[in-house]
Amino acid sequence: MTPAIRIENISKQYRLGLVGTGTLSHDLRRWWHIVRGKEDPYLRIGEVNDRSTKGISDYIWALKDINIEVQQGDVLGIIGRNGAGKSTLLKILSKVTAPTTGSITYKGRIASLLEVGTGFHPELTGRENLYLNGAILGMRKIEIERKFAEIVDFSGCERYIDTPVKRYSSGMTVRLGFAVAAFLEPEILVVDEVLAVGDAEFQKKAIGKMHDVSKNDGRTVLFVSHNLASVQSLCTKGILLTNGKLTANDHVSTIIDLYSRGNESQKTSYITWTDKNRPNNEFIKLLSIELRNKGKKKQDPILINLPIELEINFETKTFLESLGFSYHLLNKGATVFVTGTPTHLRKIPEGKIIKLIGELPKDILNSEEFYSITIVFVLKNHQFELEIPEVLKFVPEESEREGEYLGKMIGMTRPIVKWEWLC
Repeated sequence: MTPAIRIENISKQYRLGLVGTGTLSHDLRRWWHIVRGKEDPYLRIGEVNDRSTKGISDYIWALKDINIEVQQGDVLGIIGRNGAGKSTLLKILSKVTAPTTGSITYKGRIASLLEVGTGFHPELTGRENLYLNGAILGMRKIEIERKFAEIVDFSGCERYIDTPVKRYSSGMTVRLGFAVAAFLEPEILVVDEVLAVGDAEFQKKAIGKMHDVSKNDGRTVLFVSHNLASVQSLCTKGILLTNGKLTANDHVSTIIDLYSRGNESQKTSYITWTDKNRPNNEFIKLLSIELRNKGKKKQDPILINLPIELEINFETKTFLESLGFSYHLLNKGATVFVTGTPTHLRKIPEGKIIKLIGELPKDILNSEEFYSITIVFVLKNHQFELEIPEVLKFVPEESEREGEYLGKMIGMTRPIVKWEWLC
């Protein structure tokens, strides 16, 4: 069976900070090698695309030797941290940019939604852009007209369909763009993180539509998102990119597990920051965050049979009439629960340093599961004034438990339930 997409030895090299190779001598040398049928001399140099370290070369590999086959009807989730090469791969697939080496073969038309307003002309109306995008995808006018009403209804932009797109909000643009890409029946649908711009209602509709086009219509979907819950529910297979390299290609649950695991040598990992990039806004500056078992030190393993404390230290940057706090406990991107302070702190002066400690009861979490915590500070109107996603990650360890132990159990949590035999 011929795959819908075959990616063979794809690599993409960039020179940092400059257009092209940067100098006339480099351009001439590259041209002279190509004319003589020799290998590009700059393919032999270049470093791994690790944005967190200072390199010694101006050349980096955004992608390096990627080989993937995607079968028709597959929904492939592409996962990786920022800078891993996800968007670069999608841009190569969509022919926005060309690979430095390698080739891609695919069957059918590709529709891409890579960023807000992809393929839309701002001066044209929504109606005109719909016809333009359909023509670009190779659709005949009669086909576009047949789908027109469904597209507009799905997008929820009927009132503005004859208004220039430049007056649309980013959410409206994404709605119309996704509707065009999904309803004009491409064989391959490529969707980047752009859906995060839409509201919750639209995201749910979009996920449902992608389910339909893959399962019912047999079309292929490539989906990039940092929302692991969406990836888990939508995708059947997944790949994990790390610094431009393909590190895993497997069932989506396995890929999410590997991604969530992060650095296996550390059971608890924290986002590190300096004073310059410390999370803050005009109201609050975060000073420190610590997770530990009650009565234990930060460096000790987190055990599931002891209460777990989360300590937050922060400083107010202005007078606050009211302040509340909550945190989201996530398991591989899916929300386990949300909890927070039952009451708000009132009338807090500027420059006040506050310590906040919350306690999670023992015997709730599961061992060897990968959890993360997102913290949120809210003002009196319940607005998200400072949200810090996945500020820390941790893997609780097994410990002695009451009663008979049945071994590692599946699930996000593993509470002890009191049972009584009545015979």
